[in-house]
Amino acid sequence: MATLEIHDLHVSVEAENGPREILRGVDLTVKQGETHAIMGPNGSGKSTLAYSLAGHPKYTVTGGTVTLDGEDVLAMSVDERARAGVFLAMQYPVEVPGVSVSNFLRTSATAVRGEAPKLRTWVKEVKEAMEHLQIDPSFAERNVNEGFSGGEKKRHEILQLELLKPAIAILDETDSGLDVDALRVVSEGVNRVRETGQVGTLLITHYTRILRYIKPDYVHVFAAGRIVESGGAELADKLENEGYAAYVKGGASGE
Repeated sequence: MATLEIHDLHVSVEAENGPREILRGVDLTVKQGETHAIMGPNGSGKSTLAYSLAGHPKYTVTGGTVTLDGEDVLAMSVDERARAGVFLAMQYPVEVPGVSVSNFLRTSATAVRGEAPKLRTWVKEVKEAMEHLQIDPSFAERNVNEGFSGGEKKRHEILQLELLKPAIAILDETDSGLDVDALRVVSEGVNRVRETGQVGTLLITHYTRILRYIKPDYVHVFAAGRIVESGGAELADKLENEGYAAYVKGGASGE
């Protein structure tokens, strides 16, 4: 069973006046088959956690450990983390001009699986996943995220999730910019992957609306660069009613 363990993680970023600490001692364990929701206000450090786990060079780990099945994630390059089973669905997916969606997906699958998927099987996989996400087949020949709407970008992220089958999926504000219909379709995609029991999910959001579709096993409140409270799904209901004010008074902000 794949297990992501984060212990006393400290992360800083370069600022005008020198390094600024954003994550201030994060402790979290995500096991295969579990869904953890990280909730908190803007600026609390949620996205910093996501990008630090994925290996973004902007962020410097100054303390703590991150392991996946006992292997040191922080010692891995970005591509090694992906091959180990760490997947990040970005809040703001980037455009990749000149690279078609179909080529991007097959190249990614080849890198993660260690060999190119058999073409006939792969075409069927992609077709079924696109149908589930209500993606037009012509989408496959468009350049990655170029001219995509917000909903199309997020569906493409979940398409990758379904096809790459990671051990740990980090979903950074997947609900941002989605209308009600797109949110439902994207959430159904996440749930299909969750139902396999083969992925641990870290769902980062500051709204509770996506949790109406994706039911978390655990909810963690993030404020001032650390987890300040944890509980079950009922904690999300408390946040819906009371907001984050009780957690951020006097706290420093992150990114």
